[in-house]
Order: sequence, then C-alpha cells, then structure tokens
Amino acid sequence: MAFECHRETGNLSSNLVDCVQDPWDEEVAPVQFPTYDELKKGDSNSNSGKEEAQIVPVSNSDSGSQNQALVRAADNSISDHCPIIIDLPAALVSEILLWLDAKELGIISCVSTLLQKLAADHQGWKNFYAERWGLPLGPISLDSATVQKEKSWKDLFVDREFRSNAFMGRFSTDVLYGHTEAVRSVFLLSSANIILTAGYDCIIRIWGVEDGLLISSSRPLGCTIRAVTADADLLVAGGTDGFLQCWKAVEGLRHLFDITGSQNQSSEFRLWEHVGPVTCVALDEARIYSGSWDMTVRVWDRSLMKCLKVLRHSDWVWSLVPRGGTVASTAGAVVYVWDIDTGDLDAVIQNPHVGDTCSLARNQTGDVFFTGGEDGGIKMFEMKNDGEEKRFDQIAYWGQHSSKVHSLAFEFPWLVSASSDGKVSLRDVRKLFRSSKARKFSKAKPKAAASQGMEVPRMLHGFKRNIFSVDIGADRIVCGGEEGIVRVWNFSQALEIDRRVQALRSVRLENRMRRKEAQIEMNNKGARNAHCSSKKNQINGNGSGVLYSRGGASAKLKA
Repeated sequence: MAFECHRETGNLSSNLVDCVQDPWDEEVAPVQFPTYDELKKGDSNSNSGKEEAQIVPVSNSDSGSQNQALVRAADNSISDHCPIIIDLPAALVSEILLWLDAKELGIISCVSTLLQKLAADHQGWKNFYAERWGLPLGPISLDSATVQKEKSWKDLFVDREFRSNAFMGRFSTDVLYGHTEAVRSVFLLSSANIILTAGYDCIIRIWGVEDGLLISSSRPLGCTIRAVTADADLLVAGGTDGFLQCWKAVEGLRHLFDITGSQNQSSEFRLWEHVGPVTCVALDEARIYSGSWDMTVRVWDRSLMKCLKVLRHSDWVWSLVPRGGTVASTAGAVVYVWDIDTGDLDAVIQNPHVGDTCSLARNQTGDVFFTGGEDGGIKMFEMKNDGEEKRFDQIAYWGQHSSKVHSLAFEFPWLVSASSDGKVSLRDVRKLFRSSKARKFSKAKPKAAASQGMEVPRMLHGFKRNIFSVDIGADRIVCGGEEGIVRVWNFSQALEIDRRVQALRSVRLENRMRRKEAQIEMNNKGARNAHCSSKKNQINGNGSGVLYSRGGASAKLKA
C-alpha cells in the first residue's frame, strides 16, 4: 500500500495567510479563536478601571484588516495555552510514531511537511518490514550506503507490499525434470535465486530460479533425503540414516554451494547424533535445528558444529520452525513450543487435529502458528502471554483438503499448503492479522473465523498424486511430490500482465463509449430529419399525404 501526499494548489484566504508563523504548519494553519473565558480574562486584565467598551459600526473598507488582526490575536492567544504534537521536539515525535502501525504512519505523513519527513524516514518502517518478512538478506541488504541512498525502509516496505499482490494474478508453470524417484523436500533460497530439491534418489540438486535449469547435483548420499534448508552461508540436509549433511558457501561461487565436492573438500562435513531418520531441519543466525523419528529435536551451534541441547518429545517429530528465542515442533498430534536458551517447554497445543499434526508454519514474529493435520484441515493460532503462562487462541480453521497436509509455507500474507490429494492451496490471510503492538496490548480474544466465512482459496493443480513439500518466495511457489518432478508456479509477470490487461480494457471501454456517442448522434440527426419532413407534409397536404394542384382547384371553382 503506497502512501502518497498530494498537495492541493490554490490561494489561501487572506484571513489565513498571516497566521502561518510556525514552520511546522507551513501547509495549513488552523484558525483558532479564544474561548469566552479567555477573552473575558484578557479583557479584565487589560481594561481594568476603564469604561465599558462601546460598539462602533465598522465600514466595509476596514472589515478585512480588522478580521486579520482578530485572527492573529486569537492565534497568538491560543498558541500560548494549547501546544500540539508538532510543537514537540522531533526526537519525542519519533518516539510517539513508534506506536503507530503502517497505515496510521502513512496517514500521519500527510498532515504536514515536517511530519511527512519524519514519517518517511522513521525507523518504524524497518520494524514493519521485519515483522512481516524478516530483514532482507543478500544483495538487497540495506547495510551498504549505495542502497540506503536509493531506497528507504518505507520504499522497501511499499514495494514489497505491492509485490505481494502478484499471487492474485496470472501465472506460468515450469516443470523441472531430473529426479528419478519421489521428491521429499524443496527449498527456495530467494537471496541466491536457487531452488534446492532432494528425495528418494539420495541426491540433492540445485536449480536456477529464473531459467529452471539444473545447476549442480551432489553425489549419492546413501539414503533418502527427507529435509533440506539453506541460507547465504550454509546448506543442511537430513537423511534417513540419522546424519546431517552440510556444505559451507564457497566465496565467489554464483550458486554459493559446491555440492559436487570436486573443488573444495573442506566445505563439506557431516554431523552425527540422531539415532533415527531426520525428518526436518532449520537454520537461524547462530544455530542448526534438526528433528527426527528418534523423538528428539537437537539444537546445534553453527560455529562449533556441536550439539548444545536435546529437546525430548513423546512421539515422532514431523516438523519444526524456530523464531526469535523459541522453536516450535510437532510430534504426533501435539505442538510444542520450547525456549531455546534454557531448553524448557513454554507452551503446548494439545491435539489440534484428528490424528497427527504433520506440518507447521509461523510468522516472522513467532506468535502466529499454522498447523496442518492428518485430517486435511489447517488451523491458525495466536500465542499470547497470560501472566507467566502462554495460551493459544484459535483464529481460523480451513478444511479445503481431502487428505493429509504434508507441508505448509508462509510468506506474508500468503499461506500455501500441499496435500496428499495432489492439490496446492494458496490463501490470503492478511485480514486475520493484527500488528504486533495491537496483539500485545489487546485483552480481547480474537474472533474465530470458520472456513465458510472466509474467502475461497486459490487451488493450484498439476499433480495427480501425493505432494510432499512446498515453499514460497521470489514471486514463485515450488513443490515436489511422489511423481518425481518439481513444479514451479511463476507469478513474477502477474502485475505486468494485469497492467496490460487493464490498459487494453480501458481502450476497449473508451472505444465502446465513442461508438455509443456516435450512434446516439446519428439517431438524433435522423429524428430531426424525420420531424422536418412530417411538418412539410402537414403544411402542403390535408394530413393524409394527398397533395392538390392549383389547376384542379381553379377548374372546380369555375364549374
């Protein structure tokens, strides 16, 4: 949502021009008059001991100057008694603006010129961006001075918000062939424009996002790879033999990771701790997280490559998502939330679905959870601090899938799900979100939304059998399944296509209106001609259309 401040052109009233004395109000200065008590008090102080004032009629020639003097006096009197927000120091105003959400901050920027400057450069836009999508990584980082000069945090926020509408438009579909068996895991690394895939054929493959071509393939790792993830520095994959296969990024390599092992053997290593198949892996800036069917989640130090904590569950671990200081995991039918530093269990969601809870996703702040179950349903929860304990409020439930939901992915405001029914569901959930400050200070329980009352999701078809993994990013949705292919829905041209369609629609509408106006003009012209012909017939005839000649009339008269 772009916020623009349009300044109206025109002449100010002569009664207001002299009132603009404060640079904060250089656009429009409010006309404020003193109250009756203030005027009475001022009159008593200045005119004590004098005779009662007489009413003297004012001529029209002197009314303009006296009105200006009255407005100036009223403005000076009130400005001494009623300070407003723009009279405060800029630093204090910036602190106040921190409590506004993105929409309110955009509205405030249209009040005055200085407020517009403060709001446009405000640090709150960085917080809004991080709250929705996390801080940008890689080439679009704002750490460089060149990028800071080109785009502010507000510009980045507005651009990203606008780009999020691409998933409502048209798309093209690409199919990536290369795996010989089912694809169990896909991951889209937007900052490097690569797609990582792995599956039953024991090989990890790297694909280009733009062209869909195969970039690199690993050697066979000896077992099924059920999970893969990466960031700009590290690639981690989990196998059914209980190991974590890791590759460090190679400096200067365009696709970051040399998974073939032909150039630098020191960039590849394995971590052994699990005694069962590794089903899920995740990364943050300092740690590696892995979940397994040995009913544990292990937290690893990235620099030491050493296991720091073991979080024990009561059933097989299916999925995990770290956010901030907590990591959430699903084991059996239960969702757990753990404190990373202490290893203590913070909160639990008991049996959100009928059967196992197979998939999990969270927003960037970590207080909104999405769960997918064996029953084909998807639920949305909000975690709130209730004193020292944490509780979960269910926000929404959707049941568009007819079979197990294997995978969930979330990028604000889009929630994507993949199921055994061979369908991918795309749903806009922005109407269910509140800002982090609103969630923090609101004591009211949010209203739950049933699937019947929500907007119909967008269903993406193309698979006939199980879809095991899905991811979203870079205006694309990537998924892989039992058929052994990777399918990519590309929405990158959706906004441009929509712009062209709207332009063509406007041209067609304009041409239709022109044809309609021309037809109306022709009809009016034909009606005028017919009306003139009718009048002429009435003057020269008897009303029945029969005309008489002069010769006939004179002969009849002679007879």
